[in-house]
Amino acid sequence: MRAGLIRASLRRPGFAAALIHRLSGLALALFLPMHFIALGTALQGADRLESFLGLTQNGFVRTAEWGLVCALAVHMALGLRVLAIEWLRYRERTALVVSGCLATAFAVGLLFLLSGA
Repeated sequence: MRAGLIRASLRRPGFAAALIHRLSGLALALFLPMHFIALGTALQGADRLESFLGLTQNGFVRTAEWGLVCALAVHMALGLRVLAIEWLRYRERTALVVSGCLATAFAVGLLFLLSGA
């Protein structure tokens, strides 16, 4: 009986939103060391920073940047959902709200991708 209850909760949009929110936060935390390395190279001079930034022209790095922007947008959108639930007494956890958060986040990622940044 309990296993069936757990499986049923896995299919709820609120559980999926919480899982995606946590995974996007983890992706952002994993990005921080690379960000600090970039800042460290900037302190070592313009030549070091320029050589480091030359690595960002790689296709894999560009894809990772797009993923990072998507992770940031997803984390922000789902975080705003959590704040609405906690502060506004908003308890409705529908698939529409979660889908709207994810669609908004991926639209931001798509705009980043199309901007050629």
